[in-house]
Amino acid sequence: MSRPLAEYFSSVDSADAHSYGFGHIRDFLTFPYEALSHDWVITNPPFRLAEEFVNRAMTVARFGVAILARTVFLESVGRYETIFKTNPPTVFAQFSERVPMVKGRVDQKASTATGYAWFVWQKSEAVGSPRLTWVPPCRKVLERPRDYL
Repeated sequence: MSRPLAEYFSSVDSADAHSYGFGHIRDFLTFPYEALSHDWVITNPPFRLAEEFVNRAMTVARFGVAILARTVFLESVGRYETIFKTNPPTVFAQFSERVPMVKGRVDQKASTATGYAWFVWQKSEAVGSPRLTWVPPCRKVLERPRDYL
């Protein structure tokens, strides 16, 4: 995600627990980021740590947080109690087409049975009911041959 974001934003501070050829190698959950030190935190966290990533990101971000996660992230009494009950996302944007995720690489031929969505918290908006929207089919329009090199 960092490379496409860097095409549109003047500054992208990127980090991951493993080297994927862009950004620093560091653990987002333990690195000493200052509170409110970044405008946005945009991430695709490991699913098992997504709740911790949201909580940490809300401290680090000034304006908002966006996480790309499995749609089933909505499910769970625990997440409801610790995140969604008091701080629901501002926007829940469900992908209308399946987004294949392959660990550590992009694969043009990959497929998946897993649904993904963007969970977005905009800090400037009052807490209320999330706005549900769909990400229309866009993969063929947005992908470029160089994405697969």
